[in-house]
Amino acid sequence: YSIMLKSLVRAVGAAVRLSSAPSAAARALPLSCPTNRSPGSVASRPFTRSLWMLNSNGAPSGYRPKLFSSKVLSPSVSCGCGGLHTEGDKAFGNFLSDEIKEEKKIQKNKTLPKMSGGWELEMNGTEAKLTRHLSGEKVTVTFNVNNSIPPSFEEEEEAQQQQKPAEEEPEIVSTPNFVVEVTKQNGKHTLVFDCHFPEDEMSHGEGEEESDIFAIREVSFQPEGDSEWKETSYTLNTDSLDWALYDHLMDFLADRGIDNTFTDELMELSTAIEHQEYIKFLEDLQSFVKCN
Repeated sequence: YSIMLKSLVRAVGAAVRLSSAPSAAARALPLSCPTNRSPGSVASRPFTRSLWMLNSNGAPSGYRPKLFSSKVLSPSVSCGCGGLHTEGDKAFGNFLSDEIKEEKKIQKNKTLPKMSGGWELEMNGTEAKLTRHLSGEKVTVTFNVNNSIPPSFEEEEEAQQQQKPAEEEPEIVSTPNFVVEVTKQNGKHTLVFDCHFPEDEMSHGEGEEESDIFAIREVSFQPEGDSEWKETSYTLNTDSLDWALYDHLMDFLADRGIDNTFTDELMELSTAIEHQEYIKFLEDLQSFVKCN
């Protein structure tokens, strides 16, 4: 009987130890045995914590990236293009609609102005080419309206606001660099002038002797028919040029129609082209944002 009683006591003790073992192991596992977790459980905790830290107000940096914003993750399904659409895109599109209307209101030239002197205009995107034939010569003027608007400075704007009524805004004028090419009939080379509009010579007052509103920067000979400027051809820089030679070069251009009248008209044409391209860019941007 005593033997049976001892066996029963051992069995009961073993059962008690087995029933208490899982809870002890569960408490010890996160602290003493992290490497015994499954691969999924090991990766899930730090990843979830990273998401919480990035998307909570208690993040150390105080920054909530828009990557986890509900606006980005909940795009509109009204468009069938499959692209992303947000509330920001909608606001952007509405802004562009208003901007396009305002730009069209102040647009001076609905069609491009004509150049006097028999110049033929050819457009290739933002690049314009003017061509004229006279007495066996071909004269070509090429310019690009990109980056042709001079930068405005705060000091100049403040000065203009003091001189003019508040409702008048300074007029935007495109002053592009332009290249003049003169080719003789049956000639092997083209005489090329690289010209620009110096800021200090852009205006000439009444009563003063009229000065040139454009200037020659460089002159060189280039092979006839080549569209690329050859760096191996000698280029004459006018910065240190004798004034007598420079004046003869300017007279050479004036005899072929490249004078102040021409460059005034060129600025008007370039301004009209630049404004047209700007409005077209806004319309394309609006179409891209709205996915029309």
